Amino acid sequence: MFSESDEHRIAEAITRAEKATSGEIVAVVAAESSTYLYAPFLWASVAALLVPWPLILWTWWPATWIYVAQVAAFALVLAVTLPRPVRYWLVPKSIKRARVHRRAMEQFLVQNLHTTAGRTGVLIFISAAERHAEIVADAGIEARVAKGTWQEIVTRLTAAFTRGRHTDGFVAAIEEVGGHLAQHFPPGSCDANELPDHLIVLDEG
Repeated sequence: MFSESDEHRIAEAITRAEKATSGEIVAVVAAESSTYLYAPFLWASVAALLVPWPLILWTWWPATWIYVAQVAAFALVLAVTLPRPVRYWLVPKSIKRARVHRRAMEQFLVQNLHTTAGRTGVLIFISAAERHAEIVADAGIEARVAKGTWQEIVTRLTAAFTRGRHTDGFVAAIEEVGGHLAQHFPPGSCDANELPDHLIVLDEG
């Protein structure tokens, strides 16, 4: 998704943004926030439970044949729904967004954004498979930014990813977040770059 030059552009954008603020920005992209493997098994199980009833009611099939049909239905539905694109399609958007939100909150803690001086760390997180983004800000900056600001940036970032403009979307989001940080938390005399400036790429859900 990101070439070496793309990652370099994102790293430079973070460095530029942080020069104008005492806050910290971390950019993370995940291939997916969940495997959603439960979905194919759930649908296959439902199909397997439903198949015997019409056979019991309207045929004289012996129990062994009905059992074989039940197993076959489970295997067939599982095979059809197991591929990743089908799996994602089966899962409701609300569940996918909840998984992305949970992963973003996990990364906020894993990347130590909650430990920055002044509580001014901001995570820009996107999960590629779900095409959904989250911005998580620590208490210091969250209290000063108008409600809905982060969601507007997220909407533009997600739209950029949908159009295949991954790097441009990230750079624009970083610049916007950096602008809000600079407005509320200008550089101090003892600023320390506490967190990594490069793009963090997570391969597994």
